Amino acid sequence: MFPHLAPLSGSQSPHDLSRNALAGFFGIAERWGLDNAQARALLGEPAPRTFFKWKKGDAGVVPGDVLRRIGYVSAIWKALQIVYQDPAMADTWVARPNRAFGGQTPLERMCAGDVTDLAIVRDYLDSARSPWS
Repeated sequence: MFPHLAPLSGSQSPHDLSRNALAGFFGIAERWGLDNAQARALLGEPAPRTFFKWKKGDAGVVPGDVLRRIGYVSAIWKALQIVYQDPAMADTWVARPNRAFGGQTPLERMCAGDVTDLAIVRDYLDSARSPWS
């Protein structure tokens, strides 16, 4: 879906891995219609200056916690593409209130601040994809 990204592999330099991960993240953020505050929350609240450098493509080497968060966001996006055949439905799911999250939207849950909030949304979608769990 994001053709400008090279496949992530162990042979990439840390700089390339960071750059590719952030490019993918910002592509998903755009599809989900996130504002900068929401995107920063998903990334773990990096300093504004750092966030805007990353957004411009000046990644440097991103901390492991941020890469972990991006991994969760990517997995959530991919799961939504599997669950919903309509890409628009998949991309708007994060903004619709959900009883599983106490009436919050999945995005509100993911932006709560802790990486476990991202994990909870991912686990929810993984269970939705797997009828035998």
